Formats: sequence, structure tokens, C-alpha cells
Amino acid sequence: MNKYHKYIVIGGMLLASLGMYSCQDYLDRDEDSIVNAEDAFKNFRNFQGFTEELYYCIPLFHGNYWQSDFNWGEDEIIVAGSTWFMGYKVDNGDFWGWQKEYDGWGANWMDGTGTTTNDDRMQKRMWPLMWYGIRKANLGIANLDKLVDATQEEKDLIEGQLYFFRGWFHFMLMQYFGGLPYIDHVLEANGESYKLPRLSYQQTADKAAYDFRHAADLLPLDWDTTDAGLATYGKNRQRINKIMALGYLGKNYLWAGSPLMNYESTGSREYNAEYCKKAAEAFAELLMNCKENGGNANYSLVNFESAEENGGYSSIFYTYGSDLLPGGTEAIFQAPCYDSGATRWGMVLQYPAGVLQDGSSNCFSPTANYVNYYGMQNGLPIKEDGAGPNDGYFPGNEFDPNHPWKNRDPRFYHDIVYDGVQCIQGPTSTREAHRYANLYTGGSYMNDDSGSRTGYLLYKFLPHPYNINNDDWGHDKTHIVSISYMRLADVYLMYAEAVANGYGRPDSKSVNMDLTAVDAVDKVRERAHVERVNTRFRGSTEEFMKEVRRERAVELAFEGHRFNDLRRWLLLTEYPYTLKTRHNFTRVGNAYESGNSRDNEIKNLEEEVILERKLEPKHYWMPLKRVDTNIYLEFDQNPGW
Repeated sequence: MNKYHKYIVIGGMLLASLGMYSCQDYLDRDEDSIVNAEDAFKNFRNFQGFTEELYYCIPLFHGNYWQSDFNWGEDEIIVAGSTWFMGYKVDNGDFWGWQKEYDGWGANWMDGTGTTTNDDRMQKRMWPLMWYGIRKANLGIANLDKLVDATQEEKDLIEGQLYFFRGWFHFMLMQYFGGLPYIDHVLEANGESYKLPRLSYQQTADKAAYDFRHAADLLPLDWDTTDAGLATYGKNRQRINKIMALGYLGKNYLWAGSPLMNYESTGSREYNAEYCKKAAEAFAELLMNCKENGGNANYSLVNFESAEENGGYSSIFYTYGSDLLPGGTEAIFQAPCYDSGATRWGMVLQYPAGVLQDGSSNCFSPTANYVNYYGMQNGLPIKEDGAGPNDGYFPGNEFDPNHPWKNRDPRFYHDIVYDGVQCIQGPTSTREAHRYANLYTGGSYMNDDSGSRTGYLLYKFLPHPYNINNDDWGHDKTHIVSISYMRLADVYLMYAEAVANGYGRPDSKSVNMDLTAVDAVDKVRERAHVERVNTRFRGSTEEFMKEVRRERAVELAFEGHRFNDLRRWLLLTEYPYTLKTRHNFTRVGNAYESGNSRDNEIKNLEEEVILERKLEPKHYWMPLKRVDTNIYLEFDQNPGW
């Protein structure tokens, strides 16, 4: 097959629905759209058709299988017996499980067969697509001189996208595998140029930073404001822009400055202040360009209390009864939506208890130790970050173990189903006893094989109530879940971390923005109606980081961040982050049908360890494929594997 067989032009315009405000089959290819090698790069329309395939290479880390599995920290535990999920393998230290050779069921989003760049959601796997995408981006960069029939704006758009994707594909790989060869040219078939040595993490990050910076300098804040973007006006939201490039420039620098990556590169287990400063300035440039900070880019934090259909907090994660893609003004970088109907299988069915699904469920439960990170509305934690299950409660936080659902962070009520929450609406003849969540010890929702193992359920991506008894359960209403790779709240929290560790104090600011590290965390809390970071955490960066880590745990809960955060902070193998626990307790009284579950009383609350992960230093990096490390000596395996 001619290597240009897939380069496409769509009906005289760009791919109209890549704007992603709807979730339809937007990447259908017509045989008449195929162009040959001579025509692929000659004008903007054709070159953009070539470039569009890079969007197909964005892995779908959620919804890419019958059920999704992407939270591998101490945040989630799977029902007993579901051994084919990567989360189960991580719990047992089997990090080889990311590879298709050891997967067994194909449930892992990191690896798969082939380099499928069509709209098959089950083939959106990281390892093959990243390497394919790197080569394609390099091929485009090598042919930029052939783009002569184009305006300067059009040339900049093509070049900016190519450089962004080359940096992003490398970043995705190196955050899991460490420093790698940075492939910045088209490798020749003779094999000589394949023998590129592995760089240190920071050396690899420096090269990615060049690509992200170059992309940011070329790309607009919004394609809708460009002449070229008029062809798809109103549908350009997910096209690569300056905000995305700055976001990943900052994230790339912050990761490079984090303890794990700094240790791999320099032998120091501390933050690298210089990389953190670079991250802070990239994030500051991004934030100053956002409309809510006086800029022109239409990015802002979504209002918390609005109804989900009017752009409330839920609309960041899902839309219900609509074909609109979630994310709103907060989503910065997302994977395309390939099949809106697949969400029911790829995400929704893994969260309700088995008794709401005819007794069978691969239920993914939030762990009790992770639920503890959701503090009180007054801004104080229940337990200090790093506290174990037998440690006491944080002083002065107003937490009452006999009323543990009272006065909690509002995000707790949005994300977590606890004992007594209504989970069935409307009439039912067979499940009336399960209308309210029975998550007390011995309750009907508690089942190691098909229900909650921890005393909690996760409904962050589901409306409340939402279950198999509802007439509209996944059948006559569209339910689309889309979890962003990056959203604005994440940027504020990364900015806070970068500033505090780059410039030395929680009250430090970046050079170019009048926003302290504490202010950035408070901005995210203010949206959720949680009080500011308490003064006892503002005295030093060490104390402040406890709240930064907890805030990331809560705001970004179950969105696929925790595993990499624990790794880069060098906490993955440390107590108590190796523990997964459940809450045992007894109900008191009969107030569980009052509709005011937050005030329900319990007694004998205790936290029980149900799993301890035996992880070693080698588990900070994923093992590379043996077949790849055997190609040449310079591409060596990660330590311990």
C-alpha cells in the first residue's frame, strides 16, 4: 500500500466535526479523498488532511474496551476475580501487564495490535500509536518546504500542529518509561539511524519543550479567529492551539522537575527548582491568556452548582440526554469521541453495585483511604496527607465519626455514593430494598465479587440517581463520558506546585503573573465552595505540598492522574500510599429514607486494610518490551526489569 494512502481531504474543507461539540462518526473517509505523494503537501487543504490523522493517534484511555481501567494509584479497587485488568496487575506488582503479550484480554489502553488510526475505539492504544505518530509528525515536518500554495497563517497552523504532536507523543511515552531516544527526524530504512541512545529524562524533556514552545509560538488561541478556521467555524475546540501547547510545555517542565524524574536524571530526590520555574512561567502565560484572567482564550472554570445541562460541574465529565461532548470551557485537551453509545459499556456499567445490575458487575470501588482525602467544607483535611488508617483525625476539622457524611467538601457529594444515598428513582417491584445505598457492613451493596468492597461507590461520571431500574438507563438517553487529558483546574494546581517548588514558598508568584501558589489552589477550592488553604499549611513549601497533593487527589479524582502523581512524587512505594482500605460501620436508627443522607448517624466506624501493595523501586518505571530492548544495546531496559 502506498504510504500516502491514508492522507485525506474532506469535501473542500477541514474535518468539520473535529471541533468535537458533537460526538458522531466524524472521521469517515471517502475513497475520492485519497491523494498521492505528489499532492499530499502542496496546499493547506491537502496538508491538513495529512495532519488530521495525528488526532487519530490520541489514545483513548477510557472507554476503549468493554470496561475501562486507568486508575492505578491507591484510589480504586476492583472486585475479586477480575484479574485481567491492569489495576489488578499493578496491585500485584506485575507491571509487565501493560503489554499486550501479558494482557490476556486486551483490556489495557497502553498497548494493542497494529497502528489503527480509524475510528475503532478499541484500537486506541498508546504504545503503537505514539511511535506511529512520531514518525508521521517527522514526515510532515520534513515536507514543510513543499507547502507553497498557502498563506503564512496556514503554514503556521500546519507546522504548529506537527511540532505539538511530536512533543506530546514523546511526553506520553517518557512519563511512563523514563528518558528515551528523541526521534526528531525521519528514520531511514537502512537501520543505521535507529540506533539512538536513551537520553536522561530531563534531556528528553528539553527536546519536547523545544517542540511545545515552537508550537505555542505558531498556533492561535482559537482557530475560530483564523481565516483557515472559518471552514469549520464553531467546531474547532479540539484543534491544537496555543493554550494546549503552553499547557503541555508547563506539564513537561513540571514533570522533569519532579522528584522521580530529577532523581533519574541527577541523582537528587528533591524538586529541581529551575525546571519548576520554567513550568511556572509556561502555566502563567497560559492562564493570562484565558478569558477569566483577562485574556482572549475562551477557557474558564465551570460553575459548580449549575445544573449539569446548563454547564455545571458534572458537564466537565459527562453529558446526559445530549450528543454534546463534555468538557465545556474547562477542557483543554481531550481524545476524540469515537462512539457515544460505547460509554455505557466502556465506563458506566463498572460503577453501580451488582444488586442494581442483576447481580453481576465488575465493580470498581473508590477505596476508603482515598475517600478520606475529601476533607471538610471548612477546608481542613480529615486526616493529614500521609496519615495511615490507624492515625487520628486532623485537629479542629469538625469531622464527626458518628456523622461522617456531614459538612464534607461538596465534591464528596458529587463524586461519592455513601451509605443511605438514593440510587433508585421511580417505581420498582424487584429492587425496592436497594433504593437507598446499603453500604454499611453486611449491606446488600457490599460484595467482594460484584459490589463495593470498601463501603463506597463512585458516581463521578453518572447522574444521581442512576441505575438499571431507571427507564432511561443507557437506552433512550445518550450518556457520553469524556475525561480530559488536561483541564483548567489541573493547570491551576500544577501552577501552584511549580511556583512553590520553583520560587521557594507558598506565597511566591511567577515572574509574570500576580497569582501566588496559595491563590491558585484557593481558586479551585472557591469554585467548589470550599474554604481557603488553612494558615497552618502556608508556613513552608513542605507543609503546603501536603495540601497541594490532597487537592489534586480530590479535584482530579478518578481521572487517571493519581498513579503518575504518586510516581513522580516518589510516593508510590511508600506507606500509607501502598494501602487500600474499607470502612466498616453500623447504621443507627431508621433515618435512611428521609432523603437527608448527609445527617445519617452511624457507629463503630473503623478502617480496615484489605490490600497492601508490595512495590519496589523498580515499579517507578514501566518495563520496556523485551523485543525492543533486544534490537540494539543503546536501547536498554529500565532498572530492575
